[in-house]
Parts: sequence; C-alpha cells; structure tokens
Amino acid sequence: MFAPSQEQVRRFFCEAWAKHQAGQPLTPLEMQAADWVREHPEYHADLADVEAAIGAMYTVEEGRTNPFLHLSMHLSVTEQVSIDQPRGIQAAVASLAARRGSLHEAHHEVMEALGEMVWESQRSGRPFDGQGYIDRIRMRASR
Repeated sequence: MFAPSQEQVRRFFCEAWAKHQAGQPLTPLEMQAADWVREHPEYHADLADVEAAIGAMYTVEEGRTNPFLHLSMHLSVTEQVSIDQPRGIQAAVASLAARRGSLHEAHHEVMEALGEMVWESQRSGRPFDGQGYIDRIRMRASR
C-alpha cells in the first residue's frame, strides 16, 4: 500500500501544479492532480511555495479547508471510479454527476459520504462498509 508522508503529498501537489503551469510534461497522476487543482483556484496560492506548503497548518479553528486533504480526496475518488472499487462506484458517481450537472460537485458529495463512512468505521471498530458507501452516493443521486 502506498502511504506517503504529509510532506510528500504536499510536495507532490505543489510540484505537479508548478510543472503544469510551466508546460512541462506530467505523469498521468500529476495530470489528474493538476486537473483538480485547476478546479480549485482558491488553493493556487497555497501551492505556489513548496516550503511554505510543507510547513502550513490547517486547523478547524482557522475555518479553512486543508487544500492537500481536499485534493487528495479528489484523487482517491478518481481512482475508485477508474477501477470501480468498491464495485458500483462508477455508476453511482456517474448518476450523481448527471443529477448535479457537474462531476466536480458530485465529487464533493462523494467525498462527504466517504468521510462519513470512514468516521463510522473508525468509531465502531468495524471494517469500511463499501456497499453502505455506494448506497449513500446513490441516495444523494436520487435527491
């Protein structure tokens, strides 16, 4: 399992965005990252300085979303959809995106469902419920 450190994640996003802006070749993962960064102009300043990004703290008290966590979740959902794992997520996300008229907005709702499911799993001590996750996404798509 790939388990990068906080510094590695932050450096990855900053470097992918810098390469994109410079018109340099990107790996497929860097292309996905740059695509999601482009969708979030509010994070561009956070990614402009690698060393500042590595040292930045994002606390609940500040009222700011951690851009690196947010972008990482976008990549996680993108990967889940690309391999249809858990089974059914491709169709569920496609349905939600069609309903919302935006893949980006659908991702945000999927990320909420993912966060809820991870929290419930951790709280209960039970394994992650993939079917429950898909069911939550489908429920959102039906509203």
